[in-house]
Amino acid sequence: MILSFHGATTMTSDLETDVKISSQAGFIGLEVWYAKIEKFLKIHSIDELKALFADYKIKPVALDALEFVGFRGSEFELIQTRCREMCSIARAIGCPTVAVVPSPSPDVKITWSETVDEYVTVLRNLSDIAAEYGIQLAFEFLGFGWCSVRTPRAAWEIIRKTDRKNVGMVIDTAHFYGGGGLMNELDSLDGKRIFALHLDDLEDTPKEAITDGTRLFPGQGVVPLNDICTRLKNIGYDGHCSIELFRPEYWTQDPLYVAQQAKIFALQILLPYFNVETSGF
Repeated sequence: MILSFHGATTMTSDLETDVKISSQAGFIGLEVWYAKIEKFLKIHSIDELKALFADYKIKPVALDALEFVGFRGSEFELIQTRCREMCSIARAIGCPTVAVVPSPSPDVKITWSETVDEYVTVLRNLSDIAAEYGIQLAFEFLGFGWCSVRTPRAAWEIIRKTDRKNVGMVIDTAHFYGGGGLMNELDSLDGKRIFALHLDDLEDTPKEAITDGTRLFPGQGVVPLNDICTRLKNIGYDGHCSIELFRPEYWTQDPLYVAQQAKIFALQILLPYFNVETSGF
């Protein structure tokens, strides 16, 4: 398993800082917050972007994220254009994966079958675009009550029916807990079709009160991370693991300190279950 930092954990830092501190803290990979790449490329070239990762020996493991892809109507052309743009950049820098995020539930009540049909159509379309660039798409269910796809079981049904080799899943431990996913839902997944793991924890609040800002370093909250890791190991997951924390409190701290703490807490959770690749460990 490749241990990766995530650019959302240091949201107010720029891309250069994220790459530098990932290397200094001993990560091998970085899951890149895509808005930071967009900002970087306003004043730098693609070659300079490639050189940034190469100079610090950091592998870009995923671009996060192509957001709200379903139920877009005539706006779906914008999603297609953005998918092509992200996949083009991903290929240029040797990044294998683009994360894809479902939309809020439509205002008009629809059935689950209609939701599945919508995402199967959307993901097949985006899969064709991504395949042109040799990129895989990682579909990430969100545990928030407003989201149209909230659990592993729901996302897995969509992915199976999409039936494309380059379409898989993101497991985010906070979203798994917040969305009310059951542990046995993980047992039915194919570990090879999980393209990313986001490791994070949550404050002890009602699930209705969970936000991105209530996330904590792994092992500091209420998410049953040990049980989740046991089940992911049992189904053969061995991809990258990113520490993704949107907590504003962490954004105000020294970025290198945050990255170092993220690695320490992550390894305490992961090492009993996985062979974790890090730099300088």
